[in-house]
Amino acid sequence: MKIGVPKEIKPQEARVGLTPAGALSIIEAGHEVRIQNDAGLLSGFTNKSYEQVGCTIENDLSGIYEFAEMIIKVKEPISEEYNLIKPNQLLFTYFHFASSKKLTDAMIQSKAICLAYETVEDNGKLPLLIPMSEVAGRMATQEGAKYLEKPQGGFGILLGGVTGVKPANIMVIGGGVAGAEAALMGAGLGANVTIFDTNLDRLRYLESNMPANVTPIFSNQYSLEKEIKRSHLIIGTVLIPGSKAPKLIKKEMLSKMMPGTVLVDVAIDQGGCFETSEPTTHEKPIIIKEGIIHYAVTNMPGAVPNTSTTALTNATLNYALELANKGWKKACKDNNALARGLNIINGEVVYKEVADAFSLDYVELESIL
Repeated sequence: MKIGVPKEIKPQEARVGLTPAGALSIIEAGHEVRIQNDAGLLSGFTNKSYEQVGCTIENDLSGIYEFAEMIIKVKEPISEEYNLIKPNQLLFTYFHFASSKKLTDAMIQSKAICLAYETVEDNGKLPLLIPMSEVAGRMATQEGAKYLEKPQGGFGILLGGVTGVKPANIMVIGGGVAGAEAALMGAGLGANVTIFDTNLDRLRYLESNMPANVTPIFSNQYSLEKEIKRSHLIIGTVLIPGSKAPKLIKKEMLSKMMPGTVLVDVAIDQGGCFETSEPTTHEKPIIIKEGIIHYAVTNMPGAVPNTSTTALTNATLNYALELANKGWKKACKDNNALARGLNIINGEVVYKEVADAFSLDYVELESIL
């Protein structure tokens, strides 16, 4: 199969879809890999490192799309790429369709095969979302600590405090992978952490495995409203696969927070779990509303591209090899986890949550496979 790896052109996105090591595995399996000039440079991978494993370098973005049967990338295509995508071309990347009607419409019109990393599901787990959730969760605490500093507009508190001075209070909403990583980072820095979830089994797991300064709490509106009054950093990580994130912190709740509180919305790719969140970039990462700092960068892991690209390729490679070796249709017939990643096929929406998000016609995947 002919596989193309374009350079990411979303603002401040420094990751790349495939490491040289990943490309080598695909080439050794008998496939051809073409990567756009300097696509890996910001992740620490030079053109030479790709050429040494057998990749061909392509100068233009259009050349990558023209060449490839399968596109492997990181972020969803943006408007400059829409007209380059061909019917029946397989796109293997993060899409987060439920947060963008424009993107959804464009991919329907393209007649491409859209296989989304974030909805590949294996035994209830999201293996291609986990590595970026790990990165984003850890970064959420790191960025929150930064914006709590007074020069950034924050409350002016050190997460871990110092001798004789209380540490900061961190509130994490969502006890999944990202939430657990955020809590661990906060605990490691010495903060008092409260983590909320509605799954009792998950709360029991967190109770048994988290440090002593992390307190798991059952999530409901009453407990959330009580906790926001004392929290300096609030991190939202709630995810419903393929769907828009629920709005758990409402606009009217901002007035109950301490001025200089920081909100970090890890769920912003899926629309955000804070009602007042707006998508931001690494160039301008925060918006201040009613004295509350909102950090909602849509590609948080892009700030640490060497770590993120390596972690992502580690997770996606076996699936990419299966798609290349068998073709998308047979691979998805043979592997139900991959089949769950199919969102749009030749103009038909086959993932119900995406169809529901925009009141679009839904087609049963089985009728196509």
